[in-house]
Amino acid sequence: MSYSDEHVALCALNKIFGYHPALAVSLLEQAGSAVKLFAGGDTFSVAKNWADAPEKVSPSGQTASASLLSQLVPSELEWARKELERVEAGGFRFVTLNDEDYPAALREIPDPPLGLYLNGTSSPTEIFGLRPMIGIVGTRDISLYGREWCRKLVEALAAAAALPCIVSGLAFGADGIAHKTAMECGLGTVGVMATGIDQVYPWQHRDLAMSMVRSPGSGVLTDYPMDTSPVAHNFLRRNRIIAGLCSAVIVVESKNKGGSLVTAKYAVDYDREVYALPGRIDDPRSAGCNSLIASNMAHIITSPEELVGHLGLGARVRGAGGSWATGWTQARFRQYLEKNFGAGSAMVTVGMAIREHRGARAEDLTALTGLPIGTVLESIGLLEIKGVITTDLLRRCTLAPAYT
Repeated sequence: MSYSDEHVALCALNKIFGYHPALAVSLLEQAGSAVKLFAGGDTFSVAKNWADAPEKVSPSGQTASASLLSQLVPSELEWARKELERVEAGGFRFVTLNDEDYPAALREIPDPPLGLYLNGTSSPTEIFGLRPMIGIVGTRDISLYGREWCRKLVEALAAAAALPCIVSGLAFGADGIAHKTAMECGLGTVGVMATGIDQVYPWQHRDLAMSMVRSPGSGVLTDYPMDTSPVAHNFLRRNRIIAGLCSAVIVVESKNKGGSLVTAKYAVDYDREVYALPGRIDDPRSAGCNSLIASNMAHIITSPEELVGHLGLGARVRGAGGSWATGWTQARFRQYLEKNFGAGSAMVTVGMAIREHRGARAEDLTALTGLPIGTVLESIGLLEIKGVITTDLLRRCTLAPAYT
């Protein structure tokens, strides 16, 4: 593809502000475009005044921004032009924050990458825009228990009505198992790397990465420039992308410290759902998961079917000839509610609203249905008593697995 001057400028900004993307996003909002930030003159002065304003950034941020602004020079644009030439020559893509096919969920977070390097045979829209994205992370030192349940959870997601794309970090352990199982089950899968797009770490996963590149709806990506080597802090920083891409993150196994807990914290900060697989209290590889559950940072996973139901993906059942078919259609579910609660009742209205808006709270359902809050709360209680819906610790409502 042919990259515009704005792509070139954003590529340069991504390199300069890679560790401070929130600063770059704010500067772009002030200047109006990346090209203008490199134009000098009045636009540069506006940017510098922004960086010096005490209400905009913390003291450390002011120091960082002043240093970074000094790098907005033409030589960085020349570097970026050569970088994008290498991207094209390697068969990769560079997708910027301003492009329509940039992942919508990632754009929502406060520190989105200005650009993503992508390697995959599918288009960015096919990878990011057609399916819900679910993150699965865990320790590299995964146990047999963790291996078994990582596979089972991915297989359950592959048996959902709405097939997700599995996102992980291409590392040993849970990451690799999640990627491999996803492809075996016909799911798309995305690996978020902490190196340049021209490298794969660990090198033992090069074949896995290439399989993902060739697999429909799959690929590998990074926000680091080409030739970036694996450095410890890069792995922790890239975890925000895993969390930002996904509507939910599943932690399979984790020690009390590690990248999986960092990803979970990012997910909580970004208002994503977090689920954790519980483990033995004497197994250090489950200590992190148990801690997430105990602190109410994560929902406990008690069965694959329940997880699929809570994620709102809808279970599938085998139809004639072994094909997959949805178990509860909208019409069938409405008929069930009307038969048990009466046509036109508030329970029918609230139940149907929950079916269409999984994870809605009572206040949301009041706005959606127009019913008084007292009526909605009473309906939620009756539907939960009857086992039609479940609510989590934050009182978010979803259908019970048996009705998905």
